[in-house]
Amino acid sequence: MNLNRLAFVDLETTGANPMQDRITEIGIVTVTDGEVSTWSTLVNPGCRIPVFIQRLTGISDAMVADAPDFAELAEAIQARLHGYTFIAHNARFDYGFIKNEFKRLGRRFQADVVCTVKLSRRLFPEHHKHNLDSLIE
Repeated sequence: MNLNRLAFVDLETTGANPMQDRITEIGIVTVTDGEVSTWSTLVNPGCRIPVFIQRLTGISDAMVADAPDFAELAEAIQARLHGYTFIAHNARFDYGFIKNEFKRLGRRFQADVVCTVKLSRRLFPEHHKHNLDSLIE
């Protein structure tokens, strides 16, 4: 695990199942030897976004209509994540989606992963809530 190269990843998706749902937005904040860089983009999922998800995320079909699809972004995403420790809140969700998007392209994606939910539970076992709002509080 490389602690000098960290990538904080957050996704929005069309649903909760990485095998059938798709990414609609990706944000990556990298920290390389103390230098911070941010990158984000909408992603055309190639399918309709359910109304419930549109309300939850604020991302509509119209917003992603002209956005690149994952295949167009794969090289840029790979470059931003290669050699970095992949960090996310509920990392299984974000990592699963990224991994499955690469798999759909016939490519393998693998990274060392840190889940900040698991980290929070370990550091603060006396607290029952470990969502982002609770952590901030």
